[in-house]
Amino acid sequence: MDLRDQAALLPLRPGVYMYKDAGGRILYIGKAKNLRSRVRSYFNEDRLADARTGTLIADAVSVDYILVDNEKEALALENNLIKQHKPRFNILLRDDKTYPYIKLTNEKYPRVYVTRRLFKGASYFGPYFPGNLAHRLLNFIHRNFQVPSCTVDLTRSHPQPCLEFHINRCLGPCVHGLTTDDAYAEAARNVRLFLEGKNRDLAGQLRRRMEDASVNLRFEEAAAVRDLIATVEELDEKQKMAAASGDNTDILAIHAEPPLVAANLFHLRNGRIVDRREFFWEDQPEFDQSDFTSALLKQLYLGQRDVPDHIHVPAEFEDVALLEDLLTEQRNRKVEIHTPQRGHKKAMLALVETNARHSFEQRFRVLTPSSDAIKEALAETLSLPAPPSRIECFDISHIQGTDQVASMVVWEDGRMKKADYRKFIIKTVAGNDDFASMREVVTRRYSRIQQDGSTMPSLILIDGGIGQLHSASEALEALGIINQPLASIAKREEIIYVLGQEDEPVALDRYSPVLHLVQTIRDEAHRFAVTFHRQRRSASRLTSELTSIPGIGPQSMKKLLRAFGSVEGVRKAGEASLARCIGPAGARRVLAHYAPKLTSFPS
Repeated sequence: MDLRDQAALLPLRPGVYMYKDAGGRILYIGKAKNLRSRVRSYFNEDRLADARTGTLIADAVSVDYILVDNEKEALALENNLIKQHKPRFNILLRDDKTYPYIKLTNEKYPRVYVTRRLFKGASYFGPYFPGNLAHRLLNFIHRNFQVPSCTVDLTRSHPQPCLEFHINRCLGPCVHGLTTDDAYAEAARNVRLFLEGKNRDLAGQLRRRMEDASVNLRFEEAAAVRDLIATVEELDEKQKMAAASGDNTDILAIHAEPPLVAANLFHLRNGRIVDRREFFWEDQPEFDQSDFTSALLKQLYLGQRDVPDHIHVPAEFEDVALLEDLLTEQRNRKVEIHTPQRGHKKAMLALVETNARHSFEQRFRVLTPSSDAIKEALAETLSLPAPPSRIECFDISHIQGTDQVASMVVWEDGRMKKADYRKFIIKTVAGNDDFASMREVVTRRYSRIQQDGSTMPSLILIDGGIGQLHSASEALEALGIINQPLASIAKREEIIYVLGQEDEPVALDRYSPVLHLVQTIRDEAHRFAVTFHRQRRSASRLTSELTSIPGIGPQSMKKLLRAFGSVEGVRKAGEASLARCIGPAGARRVLAHYAPKLTSFPS
């Protein structure tokens, strides 16, 4: 049964339809108030003339469907299925910047992290924008509640605490006797109240703790809690003022030169711009602004936590009323989607359109962003506490476990700093064990940093996958270096793994300047390691060939290489020249060794 016949048998009810290829892979997902009517419309001549639709119908062999009760349910189901299956003919959201959440883990000793992806098994708060707000809140939590973000294994006891404990940013659950289970649990509860915005409840709990400390003559603790209460109450007042000061608005603008598309989304909160997001596509040969806007808005807002009061868009689209109703139900407050025609709102949309055009130029015209912009983007992407000023990158090089070496290259303030490059000969690892080699090199590098009292880099980058990342982490932890930003980049997939967020790898598109920077540093480390390995291997071959001559030891070998520069030079040297270098007896031994390979000896 061909596609037309299958379409004719579809029910006259709302639902979601899915075009599939011969292998059962989903090519396209759409929703309809009337499934039969919508799917049959794909076979109209005008639509088949469209390159995208024509290719879809040519590749598809079947159409499947799911019935729902109404069009609103169809819209929600369509969005969920698109995010799950990512069909190649749908418009897919590609985001260079996802806003961070704060993650409170579900452990005996909970920890807090900044993260950009949500998984089951923990509590998430946010999203926060601008992006550095999450890091500022995390810093507040460390200073005031002393719940850490470390990657130390808290299921076992350690001999001594890290620096975070000594500077009063962690209660020290990793060392027996530094805190109690009850004290840590209370701190974790306070963090949850703070992140949930229940500042009044938190202030009440802190007030009881202050009174208890005062009654028991712990006056320093009481004073510290008193100051924290004042801060929490101040935050509560600021939140009330912000909530009463105006509507929240998002403004979307698009610049397209098919098949390339760039979009900007500006966030206005309480009347001022607080941040923006950029999106890019490279596969939109048949661009329709209304359809594109509709698809993008669904993926941006359906099922998300942060939905504004107003969304301004560049073009009206068919499902606008339906999407408004669905978002209003989702957030329990009215959501309106407008296409501004005049006045201040139209001017703001024009501003965002200008920025979308500029984003397009930067991405697709290959304009080089500034060093500061790349550093800020890297910090956003890898959830670093601040834009990095120095990155140290490590790579291991060997052939089947022989002549193992490692390299460290340095990127500092926008350029490679060759004066700080380092070479390492692997000393303690036998055979082919990249993980052990990485542990050795990282240990040697940063134990020296500790001895010298030097500053740690903003980021340590490892050439490799999760195994190499964990090896480096183990080496740092053994040295007592905790909370050091650490990441690795896998060679084939070009996926970046960040320590503490290994289940949330960062996959960047090939145009991303952040990916280009990380690749540049990684490739330089690889080049430096391979060059050093070749030098070692070449020297090893030279040594083995000359020392294999009976009667020629290490000292004579050094003299020969110093005099003639290479084995080839020794081979071509005459007896008189050899004799002046290593004596007559040595010269005869060298000549005898090479005699079968020469027809005559030069004099």
